[in-house]
Amino acid sequence: MLHTKIIDSKKEKILTSNAEKFIKDSKFGASIYFLGTVRNINDNKTVTGITYDSHDEIVIKSFKEIYDEADRKLDIKDKAVFIEHAKGHLKLGEISIIIAVACKHRDQAYILSRYIIEEIKKRSPIWKKEHYENEDSKWLKGNPILGT
Repeated sequence: MLHTKIIDSKKEKILTSNAEKFIKDSKFGASIYFLGTVRNINDNKTVTGITYDSHDEIVIKSFKEIYDEADRKLDIKDKAVFIEHAKGHLKLGEISIIIAVACKHRDQAYILSRYIIEEIKKRSPIWKKEHYENEDSKWLKGNPILGT
């Protein structure tokens, strides 16, 4: 069971309550919520916000591929996974990504959650521009897209 979405930050926010509703099921004994949020310092620079941009169709495709790979590599068949990533400008403390997973056992949930975020960071075409207190901004270096 998989939910994926790119959230336009001008229109809506990522809500943990949506993730909770999606993954909640009495057949699962463990749930993990990973939230990526905008922090105030990076590389000794004071950050005031972040703008995310993405190639939405390819991002959603990559989320699905990562989910399917988890079936093969991790052999966790009975699971629920909720992934949403923001697009647009976010302020300090706002949620940029949520990954919620539910599995039968806690070790599966931890492994699956970690696998998903690490693969998204490596493979999904999502770009991040940091905005700084001196009004400068900079697109951060990401990972190249491999095998899309």
